[in-house]
Amino acid sequence: MELRDYARGLRRHWLAILMMIIVGVGVAFGWAKLQTPLYEAAASGVIKTVAVPTGPQEQSLFGTNDTAAQNKVAAYLDLAGYREVAQNVITDLNLNTTPEQLVNLVTVTNPPGTTVLRIVAQGSSPASARALAEAWIRGMVKTIDKVYGTTGQPGSAAVNITPVGSASLPTSPVFPDLRTALLVGAVIGLGFGVGFALMRTASDRRVRAADEVEKKTDVAVVGTIPLSKQDDSEMRLFDPAAGRQGPGFAVAEAMRTLRTNLQFMDVDNPPRTIVVTSPLPGDGKSTIACNLALTLAENGSNVVLVDGDLRRSKVAQTMGLSSSAGLSDILAGRADIGDVLQRAPQSENLYVLAAGSVPPNPSEVLGSARMKAVLEELAAHSTVIIDAPPLIPVTDGAVLTHQADGALIVVSVGKTTYDLVEKALDTLRKARGRALGIVLNKVPLKGADASPYSYEYRRQYGADPVADEAAAPPIPVRIPSVTAGSRSITPAPAILVGDPALAAPPEQASIPTAQEPVAAVPASKKQAVAASKNAETEAPPVAAVAGSLHLVAPADASDADENIGLSAFDSLLNADSPENATDASGTTARRHRARRG
Repeated sequence: MELRDYARGLRRHWLAILMMIIVGVGVAFGWAKLQTPLYEAAASGVIKTVAVPTGPQEQSLFGTNDTAAQNKVAAYLDLAGYREVAQNVITDLNLNTTPEQLVNLVTVTNPPGTTVLRIVAQGSSPASARALAEAWIRGMVKTIDKVYGTTGQPGSAAVNITPVGSASLPTSPVFPDLRTALLVGAVIGLGFGVGFALMRTASDRRVRAADEVEKKTDVAVVGTIPLSKQDDSEMRLFDPAAGRQGPGFAVAEAMRTLRTNLQFMDVDNPPRTIVVTSPLPGDGKSTIACNLALTLAENGSNVVLVDGDLRRSKVAQTMGLSSSAGLSDILAGRADIGDVLQRAPQSENLYVLAAGSVPPNPSEVLGSARMKAVLEELAAHSTVIIDAPPLIPVTDGAVLTHQADGALIVVSVGKTTYDLVEKALDTLRKARGRALGIVLNKVPLKGADASPYSYEYRRQYGADPVADEAAAPPIPVRIPSVTAGSRSITPAPAILVGDPALAAPPEQASIPTAQEPVAAVPASKKQAVAASKNAETEAPPVAAVAGSLHLVAPADASDADENIGLSAFDSLLNADSPENATDASGTTARRHRARRG
């Protein structure tokens, strides 16, 4: 692991670190309150000669500097720790303790170059500490008279200790120090928190970052879908045209990135049949499959969304379509593709094949030759997205991947472990399936696990149009006829909607002549098939909205437009059918016509 991984782990577990600090401070506070407080009081005594010299020689011996007192400093300092001094104090204060215990409460020091002894005593209360310090000086005086006195009586020693004033009364305890205790508790808690965070980071096997996933699995991450909370918990679809203020804008942009990665994955032979699966349920594979199909259809491509999860189907419910009949009925021979194929209400280019009834043997049904033929028939004229069951609980996903061009494995950031990802990839390898890539789902936009890719730059590109902009009056524009196959398609009058400055006046509009080449529209293949079946077909008019061109139908021609699109797609699906070649009356078109959702 790199240093940034540990830093990310500290950010991820910042709450645990904070809790550890709080616990450390709380424990330190409780420990301080449970301790018996100790107070310190200090008393001082001066060593000096107390006997008055009588003769000139004695006065000369002592001198003015009291050399005898200075010579006694070391001896009296050692005498201060005698057991006899402590016994004198116990007798004086009538204490219920032992001399050994009492000696530990008293400290005697001598400032260098002086004859002063400083006695510091500790007690459970300020008064007891002061009394002990003063009594210790009195006990030393008695012991000095007994040891160094001529008669052993009080005042018999020539050099003794004279108390200097009374000890001061302490105002605050010296133990425990609450501030120091809290600081130490916080530091210990911080250490435990950092250690816990680093240990969890080193042992964490959950998917976190895209580069780490690619390094450990050798599979490219083709999509990073951010976490987005819709207002409606049942809403799984994100509007591709949502503005930057909408809750699904980041998801829609991430789905477009996924679409681009799929389109350029293999330029010469792009995948046409794509399975969307996951290691375990709950990773969002069905939501990714539905939104990916919508995003591909938004690009103008024909897309068929197949619900391959025959055990727990979700596609029909997500898309708002009927699930009474579908894929299982086709595989059982009870229906044809056109009988159960439904057009999604969200897009004109998206068709949905629901799961249908639940068969008793889903794995065998999905791995049959009939299933392979259905996928090949659909993939001949459209991109097929299959929502497959999870790879680890059942084998359906691996069987479908073997039938398709490859699979996208959806994993949840912060939930799916690398062990599950490796097991899912191993399942695909055993089934001879191809892993197109890994899609990271539910990636946070903020925090330690946030993707380094930011969506903030889209503020300039995702701005909503000005609401108060006045709508321009429609401008009729005549579109010339387009020759498709052996038929001439005469479009209906188009309506140019938008700023009048974007279009030239009717008298100045440039109309292509018969000699000028006319570029074919992307749906020319559909128009050619429709033209071969109809003597005269009106193409949908062209409208320009805010500078971009879109195909829109006149208000009185919506049914005709629907029939054109459906018949063209059905003809593409059944172009090689003998029945379609012999029955020119439209019976086959009605039989294979997809039901509008």
